[in-house]
Amino acid sequence: MDTFQKPNEVGASSPPGPGLYVFIFGTWALAILWFSPRLFQLLDMAHSWGSWAAMISFIAFIHLAWLYGFYNIGVVAFALLHRFWGRNPAPAPALTTFPSVAILYTTCNDFVEESVLSCVHQDYSNYRVYILDDSSDAGYRHRIDAFAAGFPELVQVIRRPDRKAFKAGNMNHALSRAAITEPYFAIADADEILPTDFLSKLVPIMEADPSCGFVQANHRANPNSPSALAKALGPGIDIHWKWYQPLRNAFGFVMFLGHGALLRRRCWEEVGGFPDIVSEDLGFAIAIREKGYRGRFVEEVVCYEDFPDTVRAFRVRHIKWTRGTSEFLTQKMGGLLRSKNITWTEKADILFPTLNLPLTLLYFLFMVNANLVMPGFWAHWTEVTWVVGGHEWAMPVLRLDEGFSAIHHADFFFITMLTFFSPVLCFILDMWRKPLQMLRFLAHSTALYAALSPLSSIGVITYAISGKAVFLVTGDTRQEDGNPTSAKHGWYRRWKEGLHKFLHKSHPDQAAVQWLEILTGIGFGIVCVYMFQISFLGLCLAFIFLPLMHRLGWEHRFSRVFVFVPFGLIMLGIALAGLSMAGMQSVFFGYGFHF
Repeated sequence: MDTFQKPNEVGASSPPGPGLYVFIFGTWALAILWFSPRLFQLLDMAHSWGSWAAMISFIAFIHLAWLYGFYNIGVVAFALLHRFWGRNPAPAPALTTFPSVAILYTTCNDFVEESVLSCVHQDYSNYRVYILDDSSDAGYRHRIDAFAAGFPELVQVIRRPDRKAFKAGNMNHALSRAAITEPYFAIADADEILPTDFLSKLVPIMEADPSCGFVQANHRANPNSPSALAKALGPGIDIHWKWYQPLRNAFGFVMFLGHGALLRRRCWEEVGGFPDIVSEDLGFAIAIREKGYRGRFVEEVVCYEDFPDTVRAFRVRHIKWTRGTSEFLTQKMGGLLRSKNITWTEKADILFPTLNLPLTLLYFLFMVNANLVMPGFWAHWTEVTWVVGGHEWAMPVLRLDEGFSAIHHADFFFITMLTFFSPVLCFILDMWRKPLQMLRFLAHSTALYAALSPLSSIGVITYAISGKAVFLVTGDTRQEDGNPTSAKHGWYRRWKEGLHKFLHKSHPDQAAVQWLEILTGIGFGIVCVYMFQISFLGLCLAFIFLPLMHRLGWEHRFSRVFVFVPFGLIMLGIALAGLSMAGMQSVFFGYGFHF
């Protein structure tokens, strides 16, 4: 099958075409052939094993960054192809019988009545709602029981004696003890709002295709969220789903995303339930793929979900994802790579996004290498003279060896900018008609997403030490781990318990986590000043600012103003680099790494 010409003909029962990843790896290979000879010229400057290792690491990371740049560009390009030339599979025939469906509403101290009402008010004729309540808060338990009492024939509350295996264990318990007869089951998160036709549109797809193991619905940010943070960054959820999900039916691996999906019970039985890991959704999707089933993404069925309403909740969710993904890769990646039933295209489509979070540790190490180690080998002090009001002022700065001029050319600048902007390309294409809105969104995103590197690195390192991943509930405010151990205990016990919490959860509430982020920003920021790294200085300020926003909040007057500073400095540095390419001398491009 020619996947470039017929992406529309690939359905849930057909293997994905390799076109997207042929493009990604092909363009990456061309870039390596074109640029690598000049990059490897830099090795001539190595004068010891340490300097050689630093330079090799520098070059290797640049190649990896290019690969991810072409991945994002390829996804956007093929999404455009799919949008304009692709055709959705033919609609499933109307049902003549209506198989029973269990709707599993999962909650843990974060019950949202509007969400569970969306589960209750389905226009399908044969379903039952099970509230899987893991709440420890008596107030939430009382609210849930009161709600269920209002729908005695439709709603059943299920509780278990422990929280073993987190969400996966909660669902496995319900499916083995209560929801045992329904051939299909849907999963809804505590803050998720299902459309009324969720079941009536998805059940026919499952009935028409026995090889379809699950159907994943589309998602949008809840437009009615009162949170200022959700209003500022929620549109990014909409845009990301719009560009990155639909083409997976034809060119990749449709992932079960843990909620807003309808699943076949037989698949759950064949693989022995949801795996006992934090990323149970991805583990389940891979396990049933091994059994010959595939997922299907349905763009026209749209669920609503809440964007985290505070910076704290945003950071809690991120550390859960980071450690959960690290756990998945540790336990499942080897089996995935060895699988004979999953195509290499599907493997690539799984690994690119899942490796992205743990690879932030490599990015952090790259920052250490490029801004601390390499200047130690190839930088020397010089002076920059400023003239202000007729008075001269000399400032000492670090200048890199002239040998780095081998990569100070327009084509290197072009591929660097291409790599730099590729993760936000879909947002730029969606918002370019409203430039002020686009710049505001990019500034807000920079202050949060670009500042996550230290937090991600902490999560990866502490998982590597502890080997533990904990399912942190984003909406549960009772999980705070920042509270110190009682003062009546000795300092050693307090220190030991704090270290245990740090290694096993690396919870963003912990002062140790926040101080590590702040000190990282300060340390790198000092180097930025001495090397005139204007763009990287903006990123360092974001490192410092993110844990401060954790405590101050998104709506604090300081936050509302300072949130634009990191993006402004990053764009200023890029503009100065552009002037260098136009022949004008700029400190930024001549004195620092532009990668």
